[in-house]
Amino acid sequence: MESLRPEELSAIVEEVVRRVTIVLTQQASAPSESTVAQAGLVPSDPATHRELIETSREMIRRGAERIVCSGGENFQCEDLARYIDHTLLKPDATEKDIERLCAEAMQYHFASVCVNSAYVELCSRLLAGSGVKVCAVVGFPLGAMSTDAKAFETRYAVSHGADEIDMVINVGQLQAGNYAYVYDDIRAVVKAAAGHVVKVILETGLLSEEQKIAGCVLAKAAGADFVKTSTGFGPGGATPEDVALMRRIVGDDMGVKASGGIRDCSTAQKMIESGASRIGASASVSIVKGAAARGQGY
Repeated sequence: MESLRPEELSAIVEEVVRRVTIVLTQQASAPSESTVAQAGLVPSDPATHRELIETSREMIRRGAERIVCSGGENFQCEDLARYIDHTLLKPDATEKDIERLCAEAMQYHFASVCVNSAYVELCSRLLAGSGVKVCAVVGFPLGAMSTDAKAFETRYAVSHGADEIDMVINVGQLQAGNYAYVYDDIRAVVKAAAGHVVKVILETGLLSEEQKIAGCVLAKAAGADFVKTSTGFGPGGATPEDVALMRRIVGDDMGVKASGGIRDCSTAQKMIESGASRIGASASVSIVKGAAARGQGY
C-alpha cells in the first residue's frame, strides 16, 4: 500500500472520531461534539503506520455499526467470579502474599491473578492446570518509561508464564496530543506479547473526555484486546460513566476492564451492566462473598 501524506492520515482518523461523536451525541449522557473537535490523532510518520491506516479505514467502512453499547443486561451475580482479575500489586507484597492470592483465585475460580512481573513465574507454577490465568502489569503504575522498556518487560512476562498483559498508557503523551507516540507505544507491547491478551490502562482519572476517546481509538487501532480504566494508584478509579463511554467507543469486539475502587458486589455489578467484561479488584474475595450473602452464589 502506498504511503499516505500526513493530511490524508489526518482526514482518515478525524473521520473515525467524527463518527464516534455522532453516535455519542445521540446518547443522553454523551459528551458534546466540541469535546472531540480537535482530536486529530495524526501519526507523525505515515510510512510506519500502515496498520493504523488500515484499521482506521475498516472502522470508517463499518461506521456506526462498530460503535455500540453492549452492556451487561443478562449479568447474574453467580457469574461474578469469572469476571474478576484477583489483584495484588502492592510494592510490599511477599511470596506468601502471592501464594495466598493464587490459592484464593483457585478456590473462587477467578478469571486471573494480576501481579507485578517479578511474581509471574511463581504464579504460573502455582496455578498450572487450574484454569486461572496469570496477568502481568507492564510499565506500572506510571506508564512513563520508554517503549523499549515496556516491550522488554512484556517479553519477560510472557516467557515466564503470563497469559495476559495489562500495560499503562503514556498519559503525558496522550494529554499532549502526541498520538503517534501513544500508538507506537501500545503497538510495541502488542507485538512483544506475541498473541497474548493485551489490556491498555488509560488512567481515566487524569484524562478529559476527548482524551479518553482518543485513547480508546488508539488502543483499538494498535491491536489491543481490552481498554482498562485505572491502575488503582492514580486519582479516582472506575466509574460506570467511563465504562459506558469506553464500551461505546471500542464496540463489541474489544474488552473493557473496570479497575480502581471496586470493593463490593453492587459496584462490580454496576460496572458490568455499564459494559465491563472484566473487573480488576484486590477485594475480590469480599466481593464474591457479598454475592453469596445475597443468595446469588459465586
